[in-house]
Amino acid sequence: MDSLSTPEVSRVLARIYSEADSTDPAVFDHIIAEIERTGGPKSAQYWAKELDKAYMPVAPEVGRLLYILTRTRRPRLVVEFGTSFGISAIHLASALRDNGAGRLVATELNPIKAARARENLRSTGLADLVELREGDALQTLTQGFEGGIDMVLLDGWKEIYLPVLQLLEPHLNPGALVIADDTTVYPESVTPYLEYVRKEGNGYLSVAVPLDDGLELSFVTSAGRVQ
Repeated sequence: MDSLSTPEVSRVLARIYSEADSTDPAVFDHIIAEIERTGGPKSAQYWAKELDKAYMPVAPEVGRLLYILTRTRRPRLVVEFGTSFGISAIHLASALRDNGAGRLVATELNPIKAARARENLRSTGLADLVELREGDALQTLTQGFEGGIDMVLLDGWKEIYLPVLQLLEPHLNPGALVIADDTTVYPESVTPYLEYVRKEGNGYLSVAVPLDDGLELSFVTSAGRVQ
């Protein structure tokens, strides 16, 4: 039996998805009203506070894809930007468990979400595979990647997808996979990132994946400058 199908993991995932279905619509109604009232750009810290009750989980099919990619790539180190309540981390860590090796470094700006993610990971029995770093990813993802990074999931603040990727680039192993989520629902925010990974000579082979809110799957080539 794969780890996703175990009672411990499947129960936690079902509970989190149910909570998200009950909570997120009202949260986003409030956010839309706030945007219409105030207008103007907001900082990542501002929205992290506003969204402290929003789950914003990856869709179940995206979670399964993350599991499959992790099983197939067999990464020694996975980095996740934007853990929220831990659904993506649970899928990634489940695959690492079934691979028999590897660890996940996850990040979350919001302390409330970080605490809930740790609780959910403990409930699944996967916490020993995950190092959850709390705070600004541009500060927490600066070190601790001995042996290099084999897989990255970008699912946090969209405007800093590119800065986070460039921060991690010196540590990316050739053949690493980079998955960016929500690429079609926030097109303006992710355009700089998409242009970068799709530009010839930047060290990536990249393709859009039309799944849920859009994914970009990028492969780090040995011929590129990211080595």
